[in-house]
Amino acid sequence: MKDKLIILIFIFTAYFSFAQTKVNPDDQAIRKSLVYFVNTIKYKKIDQAVECIYPKFFTINSKEQITQLLNMTYNNPFVKIDIQDMKFGTVGKPELISGEYFSLSNYYLTMKANVSSMNEDMKKKAGEMMISKYGKTNVKYIANEGSYVITAPMKVCAISKDRKTWKLVFADNEFKSQLVKVLPKKILDKI
Repeated sequence: MKDKLIILIFIFTAYFSFAQTKVNPDDQAIRKSLVYFVNTIKYKKIDQAVECIYPKFFTINSKEQITQLLNMTYNNPFVKIDIQDMKFGTVGKPELISGEYFSLSNYYLTMKANVSSMNEDMKKKAGEMMISKYGKTNVKYIANEGSYVITAPMKVCAISKDRKTWKLVFADNEFKSQLVKVLPKKILDKI
């Protein structure tokens, strides 16, 4: 009897362990696309980063505008931003809408914004701007480095026709009014 109980426990443990490690191919593909996008920004490959963006988004802002915006943000001589870490939150189950799959995903970036080349007033204004965007608990100033360390909660919508290649659109509330032209209402309602 004792042996049967031990075998039964072993079988249940093996079964549940296997069930927990079962890989979702959509989840993996979305994570891979998102990591690639973040790495292109981290290593200042802005043109490659722009290619990761969902093409319909360029009906709102042109590729040139997005490239310029990303360059101003990540290649700025006054505020040097370094992406230090990325952690995934949730990757939503893809929903098929009008022939495309949409998945809302959350992740967190840890960035260091070096503002040491700015005067004290500008450093303070930069800090206030970051706090208003990311929240006081997510922004810390390191005085001896002249840098802010930011934990930035991010939300993105991954879109695919074939569930293999995923394009991305930032899905923050601040962009919601623009995204009406790009994302289906069902997805917008979840942002």
